[in-house]
Amino acid sequence: MNDTDSKAAVDYSTSLYLPRTDFPMRAGLPQQEPKILARWEEIGLNEQMREAGEGRPKFVLHDGPPYANGNIHIGHALNKILKDVVTRSQRMTGKDCAYVPGWDCHGLPIEWKIEEENYRAKGKKKPDFSDPEAMVAFRRECRAYAEKWLIQQREEFKRLGVAGEWERPYTTMAYPAEARIAAEILKFAENGLLYRGSKPVMWSVVEKTALAEAEVEYEDHVSDTVFVAFPTGQGPSVVIWTTTPWTLPGNRAISFSHKIAYGLYRVTQAPEGNWTKTGAEYILADKLAEGAFKAARVESFERVRDVAAAELAGLTCSHPLAHLGYDFPVPLLDGDHVTDDTGTGFVHTAPGHGREDFDIWMASGRMLADRGIETRIPYTVDEDGFYTADAPGFAGKRVLTEKGDKGDANEAVIAALVEAGNILSRGRLKHQYPHSWRSKKPVIFRNTPQWFIAMDKPLGPSHPPLEGEGRAASAGWGEATATMGHNAPTLRHLALSEIARTQWTPRAGENRITGMIANRPDWVVSRQRAWGVPIALFVKKGTHEPLIDPRVNARIVAAFEKEGADAWFEAGAAQRFLAPEHDPADYEKVSDVLDVWFDSGSTHAFVLEDPEAFPTLKGIHRKRDGGEDEIMYLEGSDQHRGWFHSSLLESCGTRHRAPYDAVLTHGFVLDEKGRKMSKSLGNVVAPQKVISDSGADILRLWVCAFDYADDLRVGPEILKTFVETYRKLRNTIRWMLGTLAHYAPGERDLLHAPELERLMLHRLVELDEQVRTAYAAYDFKKIVALLTPFMTSDLSAFYFDIRKDALYCDPPSSAKRRAALATIEQIFRCLTTWLAPILVFTAEEAWLSRYPGAGSVHLELFPDVPSHWRDEALAQKWSDIRAIRAVVTGALELERAQKRIGSSLEAAPVVYIADPKLRLALDGVDFAEVCITSDIVLDTESEAPADAFRLEETRGVAVAFAPAAGVKCARSWRYFDPAAADPAYPDVTPRDAEALRELAEAGLWP
Repeated sequence: MNDTDSKAAVDYSTSLYLPRTDFPMRAGLPQQEPKILARWEEIGLNEQMREAGEGRPKFVLHDGPPYANGNIHIGHALNKILKDVVTRSQRMTGKDCAYVPGWDCHGLPIEWKIEEENYRAKGKKKPDFSDPEAMVAFRRECRAYAEKWLIQQREEFKRLGVAGEWERPYTTMAYPAEARIAAEILKFAENGLLYRGSKPVMWSVVEKTALAEAEVEYEDHVSDTVFVAFPTGQGPSVVIWTTTPWTLPGNRAISFSHKIAYGLYRVTQAPEGNWTKTGAEYILADKLAEGAFKAARVESFERVRDVAAAELAGLTCSHPLAHLGYDFPVPLLDGDHVTDDTGTGFVHTAPGHGREDFDIWMASGRMLADRGIETRIPYTVDEDGFYTADAPGFAGKRVLTEKGDKGDANEAVIAALVEAGNILSRGRLKHQYPHSWRSKKPVIFRNTPQWFIAMDKPLGPSHPPLEGEGRAASAGWGEATATMGHNAPTLRHLALSEIARTQWTPRAGENRITGMIANRPDWVVSRQRAWGVPIALFVKKGTHEPLIDPRVNARIVAAFEKEGADAWFEAGAAQRFLAPEHDPADYEKVSDVLDVWFDSGSTHAFVLEDPEAFPTLKGIHRKRDGGEDEIMYLEGSDQHRGWFHSSLLESCGTRHRAPYDAVLTHGFVLDEKGRKMSKSLGNVVAPQKVISDSGADILRLWVCAFDYADDLRVGPEILKTFVETYRKLRNTIRWMLGTLAHYAPGERDLLHAPELERLMLHRLVELDEQVRTAYAAYDFKKIVALLTPFMTSDLSAFYFDIRKDALYCDPPSSAKRRAALATIEQIFRCLTTWLAPILVFTAEEAWLSRYPGAGSVHLELFPDVPSHWRDEALAQKWSDIRAIRAVVTGALELERAQKRIGSSLEAAPVVYIADPKLRLALDGVDFAEVCITSDIVLDTESEAPADAFRLEETRGVAVAFAPAAGVKCARSWRYFDPAAADPAYPDVTPRDAEALRELAEAGLWP
């Protein structure tokens, strides 16, 4: 400490142990981080981490594959950073952590891009997929596109500091992966759960394919609504309300509920020219009658009588469009899905356009046939959204256009209802409606032939691996098969039981996926597209039965393994796979491809169970099998209906167990105002921009500081706060490095350490337990919340501030100084390793600055903090001391604000302590050193002056300011009595004189 105002001739600054380090104050993370990444590549850090973990219990975080079709966004960054923090922290607690990144490469978005860029933009005609050569050529274009973006995304993920098997990732389009995916769907065919059926599915007119629930999102949509009368032929009409008038040509029944009270109502007064006429009679749910008549502009009505459920069950209505050829009876069916929350208490039932409609129609089939009612489900809407010949009077009208806009179907149907006199009213409703998550356009429900996996059919036995599959795929197969017996569970039942065996973080995730599995329909796995893994089945012509022949299946899988799934689309594929056992002329080759969720849901089969392809995952012995190893899935909360969901069903259907032991979920990223990010709002935060401006460690700190179970907010102002937090943390690390530059560790440095050092060691014990517990619970926000105040308050503003005098000025032989250095060394090692999973680059930079010969901080484990450092009594004592110190500090801040002092060393305050407990805490403590004053007077007898400084939270303590007496030391700036000075060094304190003498004798000064 050099006094710039001192007139002393001697410059003592070179005699001080001032911090000395090359660790820069300005991080320059955008420039520094790529250098660290390059070094990790050079030394093979990932391989070293894997080697260091050999023999330890395995922790496998199986990567949910992002889609390879564009630059990564902030949601990707959140996800991959969380995964990296999990794997790094688990490794540093003593696990063998394997992370194999992966990519989802098939599917419609890529197919669309190829059509747009390679065909529409160039004015070229889309390939004819009935031509095998054209199909295979198109698929190769899709593969090249996915490969391009995979390479780009890989570099962007690595730039985030994410460690993994980047040179050996998995992709769903790799030939072995396509072979395994095909093998997995063949297992469903073999165990009887895969079937071809005709059911209403969500259909994208824009994308020309069926969609699964996981592929839709619910967005606001304005629908036309109508109240429609179905005449009974006996006077009254049954009234339904629907938001999809276009489905009325597909109506075949009306559903009601025996739990609802119904009545017969008569209109007593209605306006002239109104659709609903005076004298008209309608059957409605009592709870909803008033709302229906209000919508119909009825001025008055009366309730005539009750209508019992038995009466309704015996009714048959006429179709409201009977005049156009819909001259069939419309029965009433009792259904549990009917409520009296909205509408009329009756549900228009079109079995070709709704799941519940389909279910009740199929369940009533025998009864309907007995009544002579035709049970065939019509195909009223084709794949392009046009009405078919099964919708007489409307053929050629369109529900949705090829762009996803509303067509003319609704208006045509409503006009026909008006013409028939069977409409009460029409309106519009803004509500949540399913949209394709890719095209962002509304979907429709339409009856189409598709391939399904049954949820409620008893499972057949699991099947051993097909020829060529890894040995791990058969693990537990015999045992699982043996336990099936004759009371085999359904896929739904087994999936629900496996959910209960899985650890869910946060716990609410279990309830969410349980509800989804409990209520989901059969899984539609077929898609009418080109770029994907085919449903590699042959169907006997004239039947819906797939060919189940292990020899044929083995040939298919072997060909895919060698040539990829393109082999299925090559000319002559049927002859190649069926002969010699079967005549190709007798079979139809299935042309549909698999739902991409089946692809990603099968990744456990070709990643976790193929040790030859992924040797880092070799020898997994899961805890549920009596081993020590754990498999975790970690994705956004939307994956309860996506990847977690499909992986669970796929694995339970083929292995009778979940593919994971633990599932961790996170929320979404919103802007600073809590809005979704969109280009139109201009609120998109690109991770690439944050990294180029501030560095990846700032993004990582942001991710870990929030409760990721909820949605996270990010934006320029939020990021500024993290830049400032990071700056404070970095400065603390920098000061430690600078101070430790003067330390060569000694074995006895911590023996008989002063109380202040022992207090800091106690804090390390406390923090070690808390940090380990938080990492084990994946509670990263707690890590940040623990370490940030410890570094900025406990260390920088307290311990380091107090000890700077001893560290800078004490003699080389000072036991206090050496104990402080030894303590700071322990603090540095703990903090750097504790922060390493979060601030991967900064921790590495700091570690190598302190230990330049070390390989990497990421090869370290969390330090073993000795339990004997714990001292609760000492901690309580120093809690009291800090409370008293806070009063002194507050008093001095007032003096500094009034410019009566510049430094606290210019003060020698009087501290009045009335509380006996607090007085006892100061016994044996150099309180002037603790308060960083030149002197301090403790008055435990007198009453404090009225104008003394006090703090409300520390009763019984008051401080009166007094200036320090004596002269200012030219070396340490403390004020001292000049009469006590060493004659050889008259301008410094005796302590400083001793330090100078030792330095001179050692030839270190001047």
